[in-house]
Amino acid sequence: MNVLAFLIPISLILGGIGLAFFVFTVKSRQYEDPEGDARRILSDEYDDHPKPD
Repeated sequence: MNVLAFLIPISLILGGIGLAFFVFTVKSRQYEDPEGDARRILSDEYDDHPKPD
């Protein structure tokens, strides 16, 4: 039972850190356009590598 005294606070702290990072990503608008991102991955228009001749 002594182990629970360590595991419960550690799990609450880690959960709080995960929640804080999730709130940060939502506030920094990283989830605004997931469909556009999916289309950009498949598009060749924004290719950074030069095409071979």
